[in-house]
Amino acid sequence: MQKWIAPGRVNIIGEHTDYNDGFVLPIALSLGVVCAAEPRDDGLVRLTSAQRPGDTVEVQLNALVAQRNRLPGWARYPLGVVDEFVRGGHRVRGVDLELDGAVPIGAGLSSSAALCCAVTIALRDLFAPEITDRQMVKVARAAENDFAGVPTGLLDQSASILCAAGHALFLDVRAFTAAELGATEQIPFDLEAAGLTLLVVDTGQPHDLSDGGYAERRAQCEAAADALNLPALRDATSEDLPRLGDSVLRRRATHVVTENARVLAVADKLRTSTDPREIGELLTASHRSLRDDFEVSAPTLDLAVEEALDAGAHGARMVGGGFGGSIIALVDHADRVAEHIVNRFAATGFAPPRVFTVEPAAGAHKLN
Repeated sequence: MQKWIAPGRVNIIGEHTDYNDGFVLPIALSLGVVCAAEPRDDGLVRLTSAQRPGDTVEVQLNALVAQRNRLPGWARYPLGVVDEFVRGGHRVRGVDLELDGAVPIGAGLSSSAALCCAVTIALRDLFAPEITDRQMVKVARAAENDFAGVPTGLLDQSASILCAAGHALFLDVRAFTAAELGATEQIPFDLEAAGLTLLVVDTGQPHDLSDGGYAERRAQCEAAADALNLPALRDATSEDLPRLGDSVLRRRATHVVTENARVLAVADKLRTSTDPREIGELLTASHRSLRDDFEVSAPTLDLAVEEALDAGAHGARMVGGGFGGSIIALVDHADRVAEHIVNRFAATGFAPPRVFTVEPAAGAHKLN
């Protein structure tokens, strides 16, 4: 069988801005989901996962929608991708899919997007080579939104498909959605040359974007934009915020407005400065905003950020949808910072976190 891989992602900055038509700046991880795929001619989709031994899912192409609610939750993501290809009129006559994922589930590193994107690029190459990268992003997102029922924005799928090794992906979500020129930019992100490391701390407290908190924040953002009579919070400015009489909506909008500004500032510093340490304060400011204005942090995330900074990190913040998952920290001495965080987690009574370093990797591609 042929094999493809799609990576997870870490978002340098730009959290909860994607579904507000804003700006994001992710990198792809070396950790990914591998999809081995082979066409069939009998109208059957046969799905297995190395992480779910013995759990084989078989469903006819013409029964995908009818069987959706009876399918295991994990299977809805890849089968949602298959359904998107079928509904798009592509000549899928059946397929065997064998999955193997290395992205930690629930860590805020986009394991579900990596899963969808790995299947998307496999089906693209097998059945619809004319599909563009932008169309693949839309297919993978639709699979999560419509079939799996998770209301994500474009960040995760765009990162998994579009990122380049050694670079951060600057993405203007509104422009990308409208297929405008200049919607994406690959910005060099070479921390090693500056003697820096990007540390990821998976707190071990899983997050689940389908549990309602994420959807609630998205609805609140839409309500704030409606109250301001704006197409999206991307169009709001700091001068608009006092017009929001509801304090919750005002805090949510405050995060989006300031986070978009932080993304633009970080991107500009990475383009023009020789010292990436300069982005550290912006990363920390992002965490405070996510904690206080957007209210999606968690005690483990706050502890990891505080202890990373205490150990000398130039900046640190939670990543992903929130309510658990991981943080990133920009550090000079990864081992020292990691040891400090692990020790503080033990002293506080939390389970040991998983700590590792990351470098910007390539987006989805074929392995053989």
